[in-house]
Amino acid sequence: MYAPERQQLILRLAREGGRVDVLSLAEQLQVTAETIRRDLKALDRAGLVRRVHGGAIPAGRLDFEPDLAERESTAADEKDRIARAALAGLPQDGSVILDAGSTVARVAAGLPPECALTVVTHALPVAFRLADHPGISLHLVGGRVRHRTRAAVDAWALRAYAEIRADVLLLGANGFSAERGLTTPDLAEAAVKRAMIAAARRVVLLADSAKYAEEHFARFGDLADVDLLITDTGLDTARAAEIEAAGPEVVRA
Repeated sequence: MYAPERQQLILRLAREGGRVDVLSLAEQLQVTAETIRRDLKALDRAGLVRRVHGGAIPAGRLDFEPDLAERESTAADEKDRIARAALAGLPQDGSVILDAGSTVARVAAGLPPECALTVVTHALPVAFRLADHPGISLHLVGGRVRHRTRAAVDAWALRAYAEIRADVLLLGANGFSAERGLTTPDLAEAAVKRAMIAAARRVVLLADSAKYAEEHFARFGDLADVDLLITDTGLDTARAAEIEAAGPEVVRA
């Protein structure tokens, strides 16, 4: 297959699936990862895709949002390590807000039986995991539930978060960087995330390194709003230093 043919196929796959990743394309097309990176670079220069960490998305698709099942299986090992690091830093008692997202849900699943936290969440998967926990005082925030994330949004959720002040927020994001801040594809989700940040004394961002430099439609904060970023070792030392210069401490699990 010639390079133009391969690039047309890559573009079609990106448009059909919403994104492509280098390693999967290399295996599917039986070429090297470096060849795929050159193809993505050429498509990016042509304005047909936008390169992101590990792959690319179609140009103009800043609203692309994978569904819950896909996010659960993506970067699973990295998310497990991030969740363990987050669990190690949680208090045994006090109040915690848990955002929607697959990494935060792993934290909820790992809370030990002896912890005695007050947990507030608008995420149905998180609430489901904690509903029978013997030590958790669970508060479920209501609102319109987005099918893609199983999270409550809009006015009810915003009013509820405006009425509380929690010790810690475990926050998720679809993209983060010192330059672009914190982003997510949906405006309603972004509004809830801003309300959660305002409701917490300490903000801990849980985000795997593949989300570094990704940019989505709705911006909901700056890295200066975050006290601690827990990510994985895929984020190199230089990028970690850049993020720390913007405000938060960085832990690479």
